[in-house]
Amino acid sequence: MDKTQLKTLVNKEELEAKIQKLANNINEYYEKQYGLSEELTLICVLKGAVMFFSELSKYLKMPVRMEFVSLSSYGCSEKSSGKVSALNLSLPPLENKNVLVVEDIMDTGLTLKFLLDFLNTKCKAKDVKLAVMCDKKCARKYDISPDFYAIDVDDKFIVGFGLDYNELYRNIPYIGYFE
Repeated sequence: MDKTQLKTLVNKEELEAKIQKLANNINEYYEKQYGLSEELTLICVLKGAVMFFSELSKYLKMPVRMEFVSLSSYGCSEKSSGKVSALNLSLPPLENKNVLVVEDIMDTGLTLKFLLDFLNTKCKAKDVKLAVMCDKKCARKYDISPDFYAIDVDDKFIVGFGLDYNELYRNIPYIGYFE
């Protein structure tokens, strides 16, 4: 894919505003449930979510721990392979902790179902929630939805702000798509 064919879906300013609004919703939820003094463990799903994760965390008001996992169901393809590769699931003890999984995009739901099941059964976290930058409901194959999301996406292949095509275009400061 050629960068000259890239069209803007959400510009940099709109994206920043949507992420701030999402952070406000997350703050409201945790304040109501636990108060803003209780610690929250953010888990970033690498590599795609790292830019969103960093931006979102700046606006959260509670004490935050940052952890990282590496999962994949795409490889170098535009479509999910149908199976999850757990490249790195090293996490500290999360028993009785509040956990917010942060992901770039939710499409089929396969990867996130795998991770949420792992956190709920193996880690025994107290409260596990999911925040995604882009929710692609039209691609959903599993009965799972994000608790928080910033952008609804239709059936476009999107890149930018961490989202990639063959490991390229992650550094674009907006969300784009190819015609």
